[in-house]
Amino acid sequence: DMAVRHYTLDFNLSTAVDSAAIVPSLLSIFHEQELAETIHDTNGHGYLATFVGKNGRLVILRVHAHGLVTIDLQCYEEDNISQLPALVRGATVDRYWPTADGRLMEYDIDEVVYEKDSAYQNIKIMHSKQYGNILVLDGDVNLAESDIAYTRAITGNGKESYAGKEVLILGGGDGGILAELVKQKPKMIIMVEISFSGFNGCKMHMRKTCGNTLDTLRGDCYQILIEDCVPLLRKYVQEGRTFDYVINDLTAIPISTEPEDSMWEFLRLILDLSMCVLDPKGKYFTQGNSVNMTEALSLYEEQLGKLSCPVDFRKEVVCVPSYLEQWVFYTAWKK
Repeated sequence: DMAVRHYTLDFNLSTAVDSAAIVPSLLSIFHEQELAETIHDTNGHGYLATFVGKNGRLVILRVHAHGLVTIDLQCYEEDNISQLPALVRGATVDRYWPTADGRLMEYDIDEVVYEKDSAYQNIKIMHSKQYGNILVLDGDVNLAESDIAYTRAITGNGKESYAGKEVLILGGGDGGILAELVKQKPKMIIMVEISFSGFNGCKMHMRKTCGNTLDTLRGDCYQILIEDCVPLLRKYVQEGRTFDYVINDLTAIPISTEPEDSMWEFLRLILDLSMCVLDPKGKYFTQGNSVNMTEALSLYEEQLGKLSCPVDFRKEVVCVPSYLEQWVFYTAWKK
């Protein structure tokens, strides 16, 4: 497609700007590209310069006095004119998050209500006027309080009866799956979450999702274990323990289509162990990824055909509100 490409780079300096110290090192980058420089007067409010190069390339360099540096690069002139909404740059709360297939979405996020770095990931809970609080793990939108469609999809969309059944939830630290299933009075739910950090954040700030189920690690029909699920699954395999349902809410299918990627190895391991603890008449539920990630989804379906026991599967496409994209969910069972 023919279009003007507009690249932006924003970063904050550790201290307020000393133009004499920082600007020369920035200018050398543009001078190497043979860009002609024009300095503009800012009346003492930082530094502003434009650079014009071959083929109409235009760079705008702005160094704000408080330490924010913004760089804009536009290249390839085109007659098409379109108007974009205003971008909020350098704000304390980042409101731009990519979809799985790399499209940038702007959320109405106005506050970070919780942030914690655990040994495994960065955990943020951010408030959106439209979606409620949103759990964001390592920069990926995970679940919002409005996303009951996700929880329903990964538990069978109302087609299953969990009454009197034994259920294993892998992950699910937001508590949404647990809160939905306890309503049906199962025999026992074992939920395995690796870290207290995300769990505690959701307990405080995702109450519309988890209700009061995360307030205690043991309820009438459930038990929450804070540990790595892999050793636990191996222990259950050795003991011969089985479950009527295994619900994998650990991670989406990796976007990478390299089968040797460590995330694919982890996914295959979880799949095999889950099938080993699944009752012969049981069902395995998991999320897939964006419907647009066709190569990754096809690779996942290949993995389902290579398990230690043969399985059948079906998939369903559901619109998850805060994802702003169609999401694929899988159900698998032993042949």
